[in-house]
Amino acid sequence: MSSELSQPAASVPRNADLQVVDVAIVGGGPAGLMAAQQLAEAGVAVHLYDAMPSIGRKFLLAGKGGLNLTHSENADRFAARYGARRSAIEALLQGLDAAALRAWAESLGVETFVGSSGRVFPKDMKAAPLLRAWLHRLRNPAAPGVAVQFHMRHRWTGWGTPAAGTTGTVLCFDTPNGPQQVRAGAVVLALGGGSWARLGSNGAWVPLLAQRGVAVAPLLPSNCGFDVQGGWSPFFAEKFAGQPFKSVAITVNTAQGVAFARKGEFVATATGVEGSLVYAASSVLRDDIIRSGSATFSLDLLPDVPLEKVQAEVQHPRGSRSLSSHLKSRLHLDGIKSAILHERLSKDAMNDPAQLAAAIKALPIALQAARPIDEAISSAGGVLFEVLTPQLMLEQLPGVFCAGEMLDWEAPTGGYLLQACFASGVAAGQGALVYLRPRG
Repeated sequence: MSSELSQPAASVPRNADLQVVDVAIVGGGPAGLMAAQQLAEAGVAVHLYDAMPSIGRKFLLAGKGGLNLTHSENADRFAARYGARRSAIEALLQGLDAAALRAWAESLGVETFVGSSGRVFPKDMKAAPLLRAWLHRLRNPAAPGVAVQFHMRHRWTGWGTPAAGTTGTVLCFDTPNGPQQVRAGAVVLALGGGSWARLGSNGAWVPLLAQRGVAVAPLLPSNCGFDVQGGWSPFFAEKFAGQPFKSVAITVNTAQGVAFARKGEFVATATGVEGSLVYAASSVLRDDIIRSGSATFSLDLLPDVPLEKVQAEVQHPRGSRSLSSHLKSRLHLDGIKSAILHERLSKDAMNDPAQLAAAIKALPIALQAARPIDEAISSAGGVLFEVLTPQLMLEQLPGVFCAGEMLDWEAPTGGYLLQACFASGVAAGQGALVYLRPRG
């Protein structure tokens, strides 16, 4: 890996337990880096602190399957992806929308393209070249910019108390050279959510903000898998775990009237289900489990075939053929699609054409729990927008701004997660700049 992506820890003199800086950014993901860029390009000296040995670990992981930066759909549909937090995120997108994000990437020499699904990717489908170019710019800015200073292996542990007669916010860090305090004129916290702790997003910041009375919604798994109620049978789990349900549809209806319906695919796991279609419905399913203790989605195994057609084919005389052969011949139902029917229906139901046809079009799959947050692609919950100014400054902690996934929002995969992280970093960086340089 290039040295641009692997940085040694900053040297901290053992006799220096207080460092005074203009701006301290805590967290080296997309939000923190984008905040750093806003400030550095305005000529502010920025110090960025991160607990990990290198920058952007979760960002690099996101790029392993092809870095989905944003989405090309129109602004109204794009904003709707953020659900209950639409208005808050929509305001942030005014500072950096999808077109502006693509232009930013191309300013780093990274060409982007729109895929067949409307998702936007770098032309080489990789995160590392973009991150490398970005870090190079932050370390070697064009005049009048100021180079960002990176301090790795600096884990934020809490708040310090400013000395009498001084201003700013004091942060405490564990470092390779022991405890250190940093007094900053402004602080941007960009510490991530609660998923993928091994990459730095562990939610350890939640009690630190709670100490200062900051309202934080509990961190919950988002874009996650689920365990089915009662588990799969040993036969199904052993034979079909890891296999996909292709060209299916799921529908979710809750007691609150929330509905989800979409066609796509997902995967059976040893304990339940995961994959793109399940992730898209995960917030509805998760919230229903929280309210009711369980959730159910209806699985349509043949979404392109009307119920009447399914009924006719199931009732068609099958002669000496087995039911499995009959379903495969008449409806092309075999493999995991046939197995899930045997898994969830009684023998009597399988032999009743009306019940079988109904199950093929709407098989109920009951879920008992979301998978642990550390397995999730992202997390929901975080610092409430209601305790933040429009510039993302904590009302209770003047000079302290929050950005990225540690804010209380969630979105499906498809570029929406990174877009909001980048946009919130722009807003927090610009907010910190205004705070440091108030208009006279």
